[in-house]
Amino acid sequence: MSNESTISQPVNYIADAWSEAETVPDAWNLDPNTRERVHRSVTTAPDDVERALRHAERVYDVGHWDEDARRERAEILERVADIVETRIEDIARTDSLTSGTPIGVTREVAAFLPARIRASAADLVNIPRVTALAAGGRDVRLYKVPWGPAAILTPWNGPSFIPAAKIASAIAAGCPVILKPSEHAPGSAQLIVECFLAAGLPSGALQLVHGGGDVGARLTADPRVKIVSFTGGPGAGRAIARAAAEDFKVLQLELGGNNPVLVLDDADLDVTADGILDGMTKLNGQWCEGPGKILAHRSLVAPLLDALTERISKLVVGHSLDEDVQLGPISNAPHFRTLQDRIEQLWNLGATLHRPARLPELGGYFLSPTIAVGADPAQATAELFGPVVSLHAVDSDEGALRVANASPSGLDAYVFGADTGRAIDVGSRILSGEVRVNGAKIADLGDDSAQSFWGLAGIGGHGPAESVRVFCGDRVVGVDSADLPL
Repeated sequence: MSNESTISQPVNYIADAWSEAETVPDAWNLDPNTRERVHRSVTTAPDDVERALRHAERVYDVGHWDEDARRERAEILERVADIVETRIEDIARTDSLTSGTPIGVTREVAAFLPARIRASAADLVNIPRVTALAAGGRDVRLYKVPWGPAAILTPWNGPSFIPAAKIASAIAAGCPVILKPSEHAPGSAQLIVECFLAAGLPSGALQLVHGGGDVGARLTADPRVKIVSFTGGPGAGRAIARAAAEDFKVLQLELGGNNPVLVLDDADLDVTADGILDGMTKLNGQWCEGPGKILAHRSLVAPLLDALTERISKLVVGHSLDEDVQLGPISNAPHFRTLQDRIEQLWNLGATLHRPARLPELGGYFLSPTIAVGADPAQATAELFGPVVSLHAVDSDEGALRVANASPSGLDAYVFGADTGRAIDVGSRILSGEVRVNGAKIADLGDDSAQSFWGLAGIGGHGPAESVRVFCGDRVVGVDSADLPL
């Protein structure tokens, strides 16, 4: 397969028509493997953002949620899934050139997209939009009503999956969507939008605007937007929350954190090292639920470090489009600098750095998976968001819990231990929305998983049953009665 960078210049989709996006002077999106130019960086003019907002407001209609309407919307999503299946290789390649994640991994992610979209279609058919309530024979109904126009802001680390999942959920709910992907990942999002549009969406159901934080700020502050779904960093999350407070928008903010890993004294060393390595290299470590701060029983610190460095030294690091590569480059220049700064901060806290991987001579944003050992865990709190972990010694389960909960990530956590009952008990006491025992997969732990974002991890949550639900509000309509007590 050619490693040539071939992502088209991004364009907007506003008011049911494709239109050129403005180019940013002297700015380019670069191939993270080589730092070669891929396309000009783009943004959206304020007048075009206004056109998108007007169109979303104009087409919003609560509508009727009878069986025919629900099935028609579900059939559209089924068609979207069918179309995505024909674009898997395009999506995987664009994701790989955008995020730096190896093509073998992005193919797996892209291949899962149709199932995720079909899950929203199934929710449409299976979750009642109107439910009769028990009310002593009176006609009282509970309606699930779409909130209204939705601004969806997506990150560069899940460049196709996150837009596809959020758009499918919002469209299933009935919210007109304005999507603004990360300025570092416009190509993947555009491919996903093309698939949705080819399925025959109603007018205004989906619009696409490109740009950076200024475009996102205009969308999220506008009163015509009723719900904001955002995955990204805490700084942008706080700005969105402040803007949303003016008219009390509904928010779903997934902001990440420095996720703790508790290694209990009975942990199997191979299971632990394999799980941590999987977590710190999955998506090149660029995922908000990845492991960050390892709190290992003192007796296991040295052997765990040896096991991890041995495994890292054998990783194949290289161009993200090479079939045999296990780890690609960091996605973009700003995040590459951020990771280097965070590694230096750990070194300044007294950590010893272990970076055993061999790096290719390609000129890209390559970084060896790094283990920083010995820093004060109370100060090692910054989210790492890359193939980097810090390793710290603790003397007991209680000590590990104290450190983990003193500055909780609130999003994800991990526990490794041979006695799974004990490990689950410890995990239930960590201030986090999800705790995985003896592994570091991404997929939901169970069909009915539900994960809240605790503390600084954000607002809201996610899970299979919640994806469509977050875009709907409840409305009770019914006949009153003189017999009610008050």
